[in-house]
Amino acid sequence: MAKIEGEPRPFNVAIVAQSGRLQYEAVLFAASFRRACPRFAGKLLVAEPQPGPRWPGNPGISNRDVRALLTELGAEFVPFESRHFGAEYPYGNKIEMLQALPEGEPFVFFDTDTLVTGDLRDVPFDFDRPTASMRREGTWPVKELYGPGPTATWKSLYDRFGLDFESSLDTSHPDEYWQRYLYFNAGFFFFRCPHEFGTRFLDYALSIRNDPPEELVCQPLDPWLDQVALPLVIHSFGGGRDTLPAGLLDGSVTCHYRVLPLLYAREADAVVETLESVAEPHKIKRVLKQYEPMKRMIYQGRGQKVRALFDRDDLPRREQAIRNRIKREGFWMR
Repeated sequence: MAKIEGEPRPFNVAIVAQSGRLQYEAVLFAASFRRACPRFAGKLLVAEPQPGPRWPGNPGISNRDVRALLTELGAEFVPFESRHFGAEYPYGNKIEMLQALPEGEPFVFFDTDTLVTGDLRDVPFDFDRPTASMRREGTWPVKELYGPGPTATWKSLYDRFGLDFESSLDTSHPDEYWQRYLYFNAGFFFFRCPHEFGTRFLDYALSIRNDPPEELVCQPLDPWLDQVALPLVIHSFGGGRDTLPAGLLDGSVTCHYRVLPLLYAREADAVVETLESVAEPHKIKRVLKQYEPMKRMIYQGRGQKVRALFDRDDLPRREQAIRNRIKREGFWMR
């Protein structure tokens, strides 16, 4: 992947997709990506878990229409084996798939529940200094009445892997407050080589899962394991919170919407316009309407009903409050 003088450093974009909801989200991602990034020089890679003992059936993309459409949108399928996680911890897909991506080629990983709303070539990625999504809440560690606090919990992990804990802290926040500690949502991350990143990500995640420090004895690791290991990996490679300008990923260039009801409830008009316009062409509509939540939310107007429930300038501070209201109105789907 040679760099052309004057052009941004080329890189690949990777997502993980499999049967069920993720295969339809992958179509939306790919359609929005192609619309927003017409001159993209890298590959769009769809990593796909393969059948094996860690899955009860075939986890791959089961819908032939989806496969054909993703291929038409320029995606390349990348099979990978689930040796350590599988159905027991599907979030582990984003860890295990990294070894299947092209070695030595910079990559950006995105969750499938993401829309691309601007040109990724305009994002000044520093692939030697990784970061991940700062659009997160203080979900881990969970507060325990008699257990160790966040400082002791996080420090035990940095000590486990020989990392400098103090340099990871944001000292503008007080001790024991969650934003003081390096913590990301794993909805996107990037690095110069997926094999380097993936090897360390897997090593850290397995160490934490299989032999957690005693400070973690009361802490849940499902579903948080990937987000517990990720900041440690990023810090180990010299990355951090601020290696990207704010307001691009999870801002003007991408939107990690999570589920369609949340998109309609809280995202900007431009995001809704992107969603509905990329879903409009017949070849896209014909496939997405096979998935009931997208059929109802996008094509039958339920999403607009959700949108009418909320004032985007005065949203509840906690995501759970948004979810609860949508559920009370009977509009929740995923």
